[in-house]
Amino acid sequence: MAWKVSVDQDVCIGDAICASLCPDIFEMGDDGKSHVIVDVIEDEELYNCAQEAVEACPVSCISIEEV
Repeated sequence: MAWKVSVDQDVCIGDAICASLCPDIFEMGDDGKSHVIVDVIEDEELYNCAQEAVEACPVSCISIEEV
């Protein structure tokens, strides 16, 4: 199974909780917003981390879809 993670740049406020929870998936860009650094996640542990970030995001700008 594989999942695609994305961040809605129009909604992101750059609080960096996703990057602190999952540095293997998210990084903060020069624009002060979160960016996904992996296109597709195939590892269940990374998926679980990304799901944690989805739940922790204060503006709900992170989404995960099965691919």
